This record gives sequence, structure tokens and C-alpha cells, in this order.
Amino acid sequence: MNDYIKEREESTRKLAAEQVLPNVQWFPGHMTKARKIITENLKLVDVVIELLDARIPYSSANPMLQEIIAGKPKVVALNKSDLADPAITKKWVAYFRSKGIQAVAVDATQGKGTKQLVKITEELARSKTEKLVSKGAKARSARVMILGIPNVGKSSLINRLAGSNKAKTADKPGVTRAKQWIRLADSLELLDTPGILWPKFEDMNAGLKLAFTGAINDEAVDRELITGVFLDTMIKLYPERIKERYKITDELPETSGELLELIGKKRGCLVKGGVVDLEKAQRIVLTDFRSGKLGTVSLDTPPDIEETENSQEKN
Repeated sequence: MNDYIKEREESTRKLAAEQVLPNVQWFPGHMTKARKIITENLKLVDVVIELLDARIPYSSANPMLQEIIAGKPKVVALNKSDLADPAITKKWVAYFRSKGIQAVAVDATQGKGTKQLVKITEELARSKTEKLVSKGAKARSARVMILGIPNVGKSSLINRLAGSNKAKTADKPGVTRAKQWIRLADSLELLDTPGILWPKFEDMNAGLKLAFTGAINDEAVDRELITGVFLDTMIKLYPERIKERYKITDELPETSGELLELIGKKRGCLVKGGVVDLEKAQRIVLTDFRSGKLGTVSLDTPPDIEETENSQEKN
């Protein structure tokens, strides 16, 4: 790819980010309120489940979570693992564990990994519950809450974990009646107020990836720009997935604009005069990615892996 194309690609990426980030509907007031609610609820639980999108674990993380939870035991759940590249997901799990953080890949829709998640959560809470008993308190179930940015599957995970136990358990002493608990297992209860965290605004690339996955509403972004940057990314990372999905036998075009035109023709997105309906083609591409029709795709890699790759490129 020549320097002109690279420069144009970077310009498109920056323009797309400028379109995305200002339109995310989070403001200082929202963040302050969300943080207050989460802080109040944290006092009631023993363990936090941080829910991330397995395709973009870095980009879907809240930048201030560690500060907010203030040392509360945490387990990372990499949701939508069925849509992510399994090899990279394994590296993410290993990365978190190397940092002393328990992590598990889950698919809330199908239930994959949820039993392991419950087991890890119970183990993390055990020291707290046993300590309470040693001080003369009555034995109780471990208590957990789920935190994550919008649209990473919090409701799906709660429904999957709760199963037929969706009925709320009785109010607990010292807990306002508005706080509802769901029994997940004999020794585990979930506070049914999943915490809504805000995404990374300041990170241009993270904002774009959130738009790719639909974590940022399509109505708030320029779909043309977002699709263009997404296709540029796929050309670099997963060109064969694009070729296979859209039955492209020749080499892929060097630019996303040319590729979108080709995809539009392949999928019959034509209007009068044989002109490609680009808006329809854009919707097809993004829907195919979000639904897994482009195969398993991961857009974030662990920081240690990124550093290794960068150093290799320089040598």
C-alpha cells in the first residue's frame, strides 16, 4: 500500500473518530451519577464481575474501574466469545491472569463459560463470607454485581445466570427495599442493578471499535465513515474472511471505498443504472460483522502482544 493510501486511510480514521466520540451521550453529570450509584451498590457486594466484549476487551473497558471498585475482588468475563477469534481470546485470558486478575470467556446467549464464571466468583467471595462467619455473623450467600459499558450483554448474562431462579429473593437486612437480589446458585446472589459504566471517550481507536460492534448507536455515527475504517481494518487483519464471505476470488482492492463498491455489486445492492447502493452495502457489512457472519474476529490484542509485535516490526 503506497504512502498516499496510508495517509488517506489515517485521515479517514481521524475523521470517523471525530464524528463518533462527540456524539456519545455521556456527559460529566451522567458519569457522576453513575459513579455514585455504583459506589453505593459496591458496599453491598463481595465481588464485581467486569463484563467486556471479547472482540474488543481493551476498548470496552471502563478507564476508571479499578479506582471505582477500590480493591474489591474482581473477575473479568469476556462476553460474546462466540464472535471473537478464539486464539486471541485465550491470549486475553492469559494476559489478565498474568496480571493477577481472574478471567473467563463466556457466551451469555448460549451459556458457554457461565458455570466457570459462577465457580470463580464464589471462590473470590469465600474469604469475605468466611471472615464474617468467624466474627459471629450468620452464614450467607456470596453477593455479586455486574459492571460494564452499554451493550456488552449485561442483561443477557443476568438472564442466563438466573435461569429459572429469576424470582427475587427476600430483602436483606440493611438493604433498602429497592435493592433486589437474584439467586444464581445455592451460595451466590446477584444484585439486580447492573452498573452502567461509560466508555473511553479520549481514545480514538477505542471509540471506533465501539462503533463497529454497535456499542455506540448507529444513529450517533456516520455509517459511511465507520464502515470505511472497519473495512480498512479487516483488509489488514482478516482479508480472507472478507474474501470468503463475499465470494471475492481476486486480490482485495487497496481502499475501503473500492472494496465497499465490490461488496455492493457482489450482494446485488444496485439501483437504477447499475449504481451501487452504498448505504445498503454499509448496513450489510456492519450487520455481517456484528452477527458473526464474517467469522470470529478480534480487534483488540493484549498489550504485551502488541508491544512484542511492534518491537519485531522495528527490528
